[in-house]
Amino acid sequence: MAEQQAAEYGLQEARQMLQEAFAPWVLDLGLSIEALELDPPAGSPPDWQPGATLRMAFSERLCRSGGVICGQALMALADTAMVFAVCAGYRGFRPMTTVDQTTHFLKAVASTDVIADARLVRLGRTMSFGRVTLLGASDRKPVAMVSSAFAML
Repeated sequence: MAEQQAAEYGLQEARQMLQEAFAPWVLDLGLSIEALELDPPAGSPPDWQPGATLRMAFSERLCRSGGVICGQALMALADTAMVFAVCAGYRGFRPMTTVDQTTHFLKAVASTDVIADARLVRLGRTMSFGRVTLLGASDRKPVAMVSSAFAML
């Protein structure tokens, strides 16, 4: 996918990027982009960070025995959400690859969508770093915390 101009990057471009730039199996996760935050809202704290909010629709296909959403699906959701947070920081697509992802699972999540709140911690020329909080959509309680690093290509 060609690099986007800074003034053009928004939800429509991000949704198109999801369809065009990711492997087909990622699309099978049932992801949707709910929000991109490129600019701080009025009255935001000084430590505000660009980010993206994605939703993974609940599906039995994502569950292991016992109806619990598997960790692999949660980690793929977090990784994908972080790509969009980095793109929000750059205001457009840049080729990148994950070089580190650490996931701390806090509690099992079952029978609900999962929300990924991805935030850019540091945007660099060659490396970018971020954090993702995964929340159960029904109760908005955290189910996992993820930190990640991306090499910018």
